[in-house]
Amino acid sequence: MSPSLTNKPPLRVGLAGLGAVGLEVAKRLIAGVPGLTLTAVAVRDADKARRAIRQVGDTVALRKATDLDSDCDVVVECLPPALFREVAISAIDKGRLFMPLSVAQLLENSDLIERAKSKGARILVPTGGLIGFDAVRAVAEGSIRSVNMVTRKPPAGLDGALYLVERGISVAGLKAPLKVFDGTAREGARGFPTNVNVAAALSLAGIGPDRTHLEIWADPAVTMNTHTITVEADTARFTMTIENVPSENPRTGKVVALSTVAALRALVSELKVGS
Repeated sequence: MSPSLTNKPPLRVGLAGLGAVGLEVAKRLIAGVPGLTLTAVAVRDADKARRAIRQVGDTVALRKATDLDSDCDVVVECLPPALFREVAISAIDKGRLFMPLSVAQLLENSDLIERAKSKGARILVPTGGLIGFDAVRAVAEGSIRSVNMVTRKPPAGLDGALYLVERGISVAGLKAPLKVFDGTAREGARGFPTNVNVAAALSLAGIGPDRTHLEIWADPAVTMNTHTITVEADTARFTMTIENVPSENPRTGKVVALSTVAALRALVSELKVGS
């Protein structure tokens, strides 16, 4: 009989970034999640981090993002997209478990998956702001005909997106919904790298980024980040909608931090519900 998980040392977690999501994850880990310990964080502003979490620099070490893998079992990435690759490579090359929240960057750096295989590392993508991942992954074991996703966000949640800036599309002062994107999940992730990580995650769970269809709407009538997914497969047909309360960063829902904690908890729990 294998030893109980409770007899094992805590899983050491390193957080790369303490923005709206990372800070909430850090607070919950410090408050106490059995089997997990926040070992280190990487931040740009150490003083700000200490003001937010008094343990930073004391019981929680301050490190460069590329040094988190030195004594952390799991590296959770909560950084701007430009910093994604070097943190990912650092964790993967040390054989760590890498948990990216900038999931759109995985589509731009797909070589990391093969790299993880060769280094004995794992990449674990949390569910984040979506719903029904278990169902999508289940039907992907059979044959999926189509996956469609429609995202509606308050205009502030899309303002400044690369795709809109490049095309001179303004979402300021909208009086009616405006469809700002219609294409594949890969194209959407490239044009909205901090806005639709959920679409990238959905595509990885299902039929891939080039066959997953995505619409993005700036909608002044909504107050939550809303995602509707429709899947048609040989074993099931389903439609799911989730409305997420935005965090302090309007591009991200509050549920993303909780999903990250849930994914970490599943790594050390004796009981795991769901695939």
